[in-house]
Amino acid sequence: MRIKQKPEDFSVKESYRFDEVDSGRHRVYLMDKQKLSTFDAVTRLRDAFGLKPGAISYCGLKDKQGRTEQIIAVDGADVDMQEPDLRLKYLGRTDKPLSAANITSNRFSVTVRALQPESLGPLNVAAAEVNRLGVINYFDSQRFGSLKHGQGFIAKDLIRGDFEAALHNYMAKPSELDRTEDAKIKAFWKENWGRWDARVPYEGTRKYHRVLKSLRDQPGDYLRAFMQIDADYRAMLIFTYQSFLWNEGVRRYLQLMLPREHLFPMRYQAGTLLFHRDASPEVLRTLRDASFPLLAPNSTFSDPKVEEAVRWVLGREKLQLSDLQVPGAERRLYFKHEERPLLSFPHKLVVGRTQADELNRDDIKVNIAFTLPPGAYATLVIKRLFHFDYAEDSAETIRASQRPKLAEAEAAAAHEPSSRRGPPRRDADGARASSRSAPGTETRRRSSGDRDTRAPAGNRDARGAGAPGRRRTGPREVELLEPASGRARTLAAKAPAPAKAAEPAAPLGFRERQRQRKDARSAARAETEAKTCSQGQAREITEEIEMYLPDAMGGRARRRPRRERSCPRRRSRDACPCHRDADG
Repeated sequence: MRIKQKPEDFSVKESYRFDEVDSGRHRVYLMDKQKLSTFDAVTRLRDAFGLKPGAISYCGLKDKQGRTEQIIAVDGADVDMQEPDLRLKYLGRTDKPLSAANITSNRFSVTVRALQPESLGPLNVAAAEVNRLGVINYFDSQRFGSLKHGQGFIAKDLIRGDFEAALHNYMAKPSELDRTEDAKIKAFWKENWGRWDARVPYEGTRKYHRVLKSLRDQPGDYLRAFMQIDADYRAMLIFTYQSFLWNEGVRRYLQLMLPREHLFPMRYQAGTLLFHRDASPEVLRTLRDASFPLLAPNSTFSDPKVEEAVRWVLGREKLQLSDLQVPGAERRLYFKHEERPLLSFPHKLVVGRTQADELNRDDIKVNIAFTLPPGAYATLVIKRLFHFDYAEDSAETIRASQRPKLAEAEAAAAHEPSSRRGPPRRDADGARASSRSAPGTETRRRSSGDRDTRAPAGNRDARGAGAPGRRRTGPREVELLEPASGRARTLAAKAPAPAKAAEPAAPLGFRERQRQRKDARSAARAETEAKTCSQGQAREITEEIEMYLPDAMGGRARRRPRRERSCPRRRSRDACPCHRDADG
């Protein structure tokens, strides 16, 4: 099974409420985004309209891989954005920023692909179990993106007081799965760590400007530099580690509450999760009402089994509750105690009809729709429903999915039609040589040489070897291009040629791409200017003829002053090439 193969496969619509105040300073918008995280979308809006950090508030974070709708509030500014991946719709005003209290639920619509018909029976059984037992309210893999990208838990560095390591993991540890400019920036700072005056040759460095300014002012104060990171992102780093501790504690709690035969494991980004497939009525009532704490130094416990599970997970991490704080920044970076329900129950769970999967041949797809309370993960519901067929994507799978265009290009080059390559030929010594000319134009013939020393096909094309009538000499060969006969052209179209994969071109660097864009803009500007000036010259010639022809009524030529003549660039005649010489 596969999910999120297309943005439309994972849809989230937020149900919200806010007190509308006509004179409120916070403008509320419905934000429709796809293939963007909430952090990325908010950062783009803030940069586009020059807003200060913290000027945009929201109720919660939504998935990056999918199409989501959520509300945001902008403090003291009217904004508008209508782009393919980010759109805003104005809803009204309110007098306070948004928070988690403004969201009531989330409605999900998930298309599950690459299924087999025999999966439908276990799916119906799992749907009945989910309706009866609920789903353990874990934090899913998307919460632990820092693990997938090799940064680890930055909060653990903060707890140890190693602020340089925390900052290094944040801005100088590139991910092999990240194909954006941000990965190049992190690779740059990995190589230039400590050289804070170094100039980054890539775009997208704005998010690090405040951090770098602090490091240039006080190079050794890494805590001060770390505090320049956006406050919401800093809080997310703490919450990520809290989420991991919650998952591990709940896993231990289920082992204490249920027998082993009622549990089954599932892999995820940060380890292994346990789900229950059955429970006695007494245990089920306990689990329905139970909650487990997000740990903080002031956490207390009323359930002995919860306390035992907490001690177990803290022992594994070699921590105590009093250690869950950041030395030197206790008031700005802190762990906050919060109770989280142990179970979540999907409401209005609907399993749609199966259809043919247009993306995966010979497979079927099905749509699953349901509603969850705030903070619950839809991907966990999908994993629970398809636990018999689900497997966490490995790094190799993710890399392969990120490069579909490159894979298609390589496959196309490997299976290039023989009609483009021409018929294979043999020289006097039996060596094979293939023609690169198109059918019906010319063929390439080897006249000397006892072995094939020609450059690869891509290099021959780059040097212009396929131009008609071109003669090229080298130390060991002479190639002549001659017109092909009709029979040769027919054979060239029919004869197969051995497939030869083209070597992938080396990726261009940032400066080369910028140079190409600049050259393209300059060429387009010159073409437009030449076209405009040509039209102006034609109009000048026509007017000159009309001015010097005798008037049919008066018998003399009509001549207007030069300043009244028409020019498409009348306001800047000095800059117009067609008038620069005429005006002296």
